[in-house]
Amino acid sequence: MAVLAHPVRPVPGALPGGALPGARRPALRHLGPNWYATVMGTAIVATAGAALPPALPVPRAVWVAVWALSVVALAAVLIARAGHWLHHRDQARAHLLDPAVAPFHGCLAMALLAVGAATLAVGRDVLGERAALAVDAVLFGAGTLLGLVVAVGIPYLMAVRHRPAAADASPVWLLPVVAPMVSAAVGPSLVPYLPAGQGRAALLFGCYALFGLSLLATLMMLPLVFARLVVHGPLPLALTPALFLVLGPLGQSTTAVGRLAEVAPSAVGAPYAAALSAFAVVYGVPVMGFALLWLALAAALVVRAARRGMRFTMTWWAFTFPVGTCVTGAAGLARHTGLVALSWLAVGLFALLVTAWAVAAWCTVRGLLGGALPRAPEAPAPEPVRAV
Repeated sequence: MAVLAHPVRPVPGALPGGALPGARRPALRHLGPNWYATVMGTAIVATAGAALPPALPVPRAVWVAVWALSVVALAAVLIARAGHWLHHRDQARAHLLDPAVAPFHGCLAMALLAVGAATLAVGRDVLGERAALAVDAVLFGAGTLLGLVVAVGIPYLMAVRHRPAAADASPVWLLPVVAPMVSAAVGPSLVPYLPAGQGRAALLFGCYALFGLSLLATLMMLPLVFARLVVHGPLPLALTPALFLVLGPLGQSTTAVGRLAEVAPSAVGAPYAAALSAFAVVYGVPVMGFALLWLALAAALVVRAARRGMRFTMTWWAFTFPVGTCVTGAAGLARHTGLVALSWLAVGLFALLVTAWAVAAWCTVRGLLGGALPRAPEAPAPEPVRAV
């Protein structure tokens, strides 16, 4: 019996073999670069915990365990994101062209830097100092290079392809330009391991250049974010936790100048070292004051959003890493000034960090086990009109 064969027309957008995009590894299709925030938020708990006053009765093994968890999380997200690019290239390219998602590509660099810093700070207890140093050096180099590429590439896409309106301004825009500040904050830990002379001085001043690059870019972005709040009102409910991202460059820059001042005597002459030590306090104290002001404003807006039905999304991880940078910044100021009040501030912020991390981690694990994560982003629901 003869069978007539009809030609099969390819489905637009189909993969080789006729499969539609998303048919292979569908769970990875909507796993965006924002998932690196889980790594950042976990690693900073270990780093911040190690930076607290030694009088606190917390075994160092706790921070080592959190560091180990951050390493596992980094490996898992790297593998998942590689699968995303392998099986869902159309979606990966769409993420780059989406002004709401593209800035999150800065999270990869910061995740590498955060895990590297935690490895040298507490992971050495397991790996040994030599191996921990090698891991940190590799992750610092890769994270810094990626951070610089993103700091140029994403603003370029925003200007050329995204073309957002003023009403679209978001704290998420800070993510690409904050990555170099993270490099400036974690790089000083490597300075003492370099040969004295040109090597140490080059890394020290290179970190200051990264600090300036990120600081000036942040100062250009922050007025846009604040103007958007004042002129256009609060952010959508799901995006409200992103307000905590503003704390990132504030706390991280305070941490950076403090750490750089601590290693400056081994890299540069006495006049410069003394000036840099003074700069750490003169810069850090006012910026920490503004960080506390923004923390209060952001917390008030988050409470407002919670009362209006804000549900868990991955933006809740914004409550972790930025707060952790304020912990390390306050702890550094406490060392430089000798003020007990700053030590207690660091402890209080750390308690907030641990609480936020526990809630975000629990909700994320529950979402993964229940199949709700990762999922396609939902269109923001209109906020009910209520009296303030």
